Amino acid sequence: MLDALLVNAAILVAIVLVLWIVSVRIDDVSFIDAFWGAGMGILAIASWMHVPGGQPGALATLLMAMAAAWGFRLGIYLLRRWRREGEDKRYKMILKKDREKGNFAFAALTKVWLMQAVLLFMVSSPAQVGILASSEPAPIAPLAWVGLAIYLIGIFFEWVGDWQLARFKADQDNYGQVLDTGLWRYTRHPNYFGDCAAWWGIWLVCASAGWDYALYTLIGPIFLTFTLTKWSGAALLEKGLDRSKGDKYADYKRRTSAFLPLPPKRRG
Repeated sequence: MLDALLVNAAILVAIVLVLWIVSVRIDDVSFIDAFWGAGMGILAIASWMHVPGGQPGALATLLMAMAAAWGFRLGIYLLRRWRREGEDKRYKMILKKDREKGNFAFAALTKVWLMQAVLLFMVSSPAQVGILASSEPAPIAPLAWVGLAIYLIGIFFEWVGDWQLARFKADQDNYGQVLDTGLWRYTRHPNYFGDCAAWWGIWLVCASAGWDYALYTLIGPIFLTFTLTKWSGAALLEKGLDRSKGDKYADYKRRTSAFLPLPPKRRG
């Protein structure tokens, strides 16, 4: 298994270096968000192709399909958003001083591409390890079906939430307004909740291959939950929304769950 994981790491580094060169040429690293999902899909497929004995079991194929479906859908969605909206303000801020000093290339490599490559590898570890541990043609265990159910709930919230948000933004009449219908009525971040549920589901499927593997990879869903709720996800996004939408967003926050889908509170 270790050899296969090292191959995966080498594949990841090679792709990252190529994309880093592209980002330097176009002076924009924002498309790395699209690679975040697509990269996990690529690592899942690479793991599936390197299963010991060359005979992936049903569990390995299930995990590969789950990670690839999540990753490539997200990658395509975020790539299209980047093509439409241009450079992300977050990366402008992160690299502003380095760009002014002429250190953009080195900063883009160290602060963005390599750092995210490490995090990408870590977060996707349940899929990689679970696939590599599932070469035996054993039946899929009940725990894996539970994980798949949680994953599908997450996929529903993520895909539908993104679709509802895209439709809302496409309507010019909604400019300056707050999306508070559909899934956004029950959680302020249905897409982030969906991400977390999907990867906790993948982790449970990994756990069905053996709890030792699950313990090794527990850091993946824990870190993803932390970053989406406290670091670069919801917390950072809401700071910007507080400034741009003011009282409208404050009212929305008072009546809508921050993360877990819950019935909205009644207006006071």
